Amino acid sequence: MVPMTAKGTFDTAGWDPQPPFDDRDGVTLGVVTLSKTFHGDLTGTSVVTMMVASTPVESSRSYVALERIEGTVHGRRGSFVVQHSAVSDEGEQSLRVSVVPDSATGELRGLRGEMDILVAPDGSHAYTFDYRL
Repeated sequence: MVPMTAKGTFDTAGWDPQPPFDDRDGVTLGVVTLSKTFHGDLTGTSVVTMMVASTPVESSRSYVALERIEGTVHGRRGSFVVQHSAVSDEGEQSLRVSVVPDSATGELRGLRGEMDILVAPDGSHAYTFDYRL
């Protein structure tokens, strides 16, 4: 498996929050779905389903999500699933986005890796995807 890096941008659309499934003591648990379109070394689309926990402290929250990405990575076609785990602790943020092992299909079968997501001050999104295939 040769380590590779894919870079580019993505757009989000369709932020669709469901009514909270738990809302008490100032802490709200909810589900949101959205879609993405990837550009660059990774081209394609995805659907994201995330569970979000909001607290009374605006800068303290978290989400976990599963996202199925379909498209091409450096010209290889297939799909794969990534798992997100994000926490903001009074503004100090951590995010891990990892490929779910053995979730890849087609020419991406065997894919492993992690993706960094960067949000620019203007709200645009970029990714760096370090992977092995």
